[in-house]
Amino acid sequence: MPIPEVSEREFEARVMRSELPVLVEFGATWCGPCKTVAPELEALATELQGKAEIVSVDIDKSPALARALGVQSVPTFVVFAQGRPAGAQTGALPRAQLREMLEPFLPRAQGALKPEEVAELVKGGRISLVDTREAAVFARSRIAGAANMPIDEIENRLAELHMLPAPPVIYCRAGDKTKDLADRLASQGVPVSFLEGGVLGWEGAGFSLERPD
Repeated sequence: MPIPEVSEREFEARVMRSELPVLVEFGATWCGPCKTVAPELEALATELQGKAEIVSVDIDKSPALARALGVQSVPTFVVFAQGRPAGAQTGALPRAQLREMLEPFLPRAQGALKPEEVAELVKGGRISLVDTREAAVFARSRIAGAANMPIDEIENRLAELHMLPAPPVIYCRAGDKTKDLADRLASQGVPVSFLEGGVLGWEGAGFSLERPD
């Protein structure tokens, strides 16, 4: 998806008033790293279509805007959320790093819970964790207190799932499989929450796993 160029005159309407978060690339036609990062930006724009906007500003055509935002080198990336700058980085960043800049401002999937939220709910005994990985993987490592219910069995064990002591929160390795399952169950009128990022997100947030001997 080609990245639209925004002028100083259009900036307020296209960026400051956008209902979606906006990633702005400040670049220039003579900038080699800008050309290098262009395919990454285009791929990210396609990936986040409807969730975020990605636009570019040519600093030679919009020098006042670049000065106002303190842009000193190109490419510089600035995230705008609710009309305000909310973070900036410089250099030819890979797509994953560009997405990380936008991630805190993207709309969340229905039922998604962040690791920090899950940790608080577990501490208060307000949820029951369900590990949806294979039994052998679950036996090696898991979030303390979790029950095991492999993902390919859950839709046939919904009664069991909802007979747990507290509302279930399902998790997998990376969060993608349980997100898809949560979406599918929600469409059937059986909403269930899931751990965003799965086990990888849990450990990435600084929480530990239980590893029986």
